[in-house]
Amino acid sequence: MSENKNEILLFAEITKEKFIHTVFFELAQKSAELARKLGDCKVSAILFTEPNKLEDYKDGFLKSGIDKVYVYESEKFENYDTEHYSKLAIELIREIQPQIVLIGATNEGRDLAPRISSALHTGLTADCTDLDINEKGQLAATRPTFGGKLMATILCKTLPQMATVRPKVFPSLKEDILKNTEFILKTPDFSEFKPKTELLEFVKTLENELNELDSAEIIVAGGKGAGSEAGFEVLREFAKTINGTIGATRGAVDMGIAPKCIQIGQTGKTVRPKVYIACGISGAIQHLVGMQDSEKIIAINTDENAPIFEIADFGIVGDMFKILPELTELLKKN
Repeated sequence: MSENKNEILLFAEITKEKFIHTVFFELAQKSAELARKLGDCKVSAILFTEPNKLEDYKDGFLKSGIDKVYVYESEKFENYDTEHYSKLAIELIREIQPQIVLIGATNEGRDLAPRISSALHTGLTADCTDLDINEKGQLAATRPTFGGKLMATILCKTLPQMATVRPKVFPSLKEDILKNTEFILKTPDFSEFKPKTELLEFVKTLENELNELDSAEIIVAGGKGAGSEAGFEVLREFAKTINGTIGATRGAVDMGIAPKCIQIGQTGKTVRPKVYIACGISGAIQHLVGMQDSEKIIAINTDENAPIFEIADFGIVGDMFKILPELTELLKKN
């Protein structure tokens, strides 16, 4: 690459429900902070959308501090497609030469980012939990390592500096960052492009249904104290009653009583719900870093000395298998 422009490029992921993924707005706010540290730095986005859908998304960009949006429209973008997305993203990055490229560590982002970094022969720090600019003006990307026992801050020696960032590690926009955003329409050229794969159908599995932690306002999480899969059924019934979503600690996942897709913590997801109800969770630091920024934390544990009570707003010392069924029945009656 020749000399790069002072620009941060974000991937604006569109969900299956046709919304801009919340992680984009979290990255937008963080990027505004990084841009200030870099000086005269622009924050841009790349958007892949179906024809005539841009108006649905414009307001989100205008209020999130984005200077420019590179827009690609095609019928092929009805669903995410690794080959088409990566081809165009690679071409754009070579054209505009951004200093930093940030992508949400979602299923799509984790698929797209390494494909781009490989083609551009640049480094990629995956599943980051923090970002900063060091004294030399480099992106300092922090992520868990050694099974979550250590946190490593990684520098990329090549450009662009790339990172994927977990949803919910940064707060969403608390107030609008208004910009006179420029929308640049780009024409996707697939005339000589022959993809190797074709998406025939997208089927939402039960795992997808359960794994809604990124946007959940209420999470009911279980630890080793849940004891068994049957114990998690008690949690699931309670969560269903209060319109909540199920989560789990790594300990529960390692025991085989909860699926990996709902793991919360340093080696799982980071969440920021309005209410987090921790059931049978001792409060190991590896779990706390994934949920400690919840607005309200309620802990239920038989051990009155459990560390979880130190960060809880409300604590109940008792047996979750007695408390939750009674609460479930009480709530159903009312």
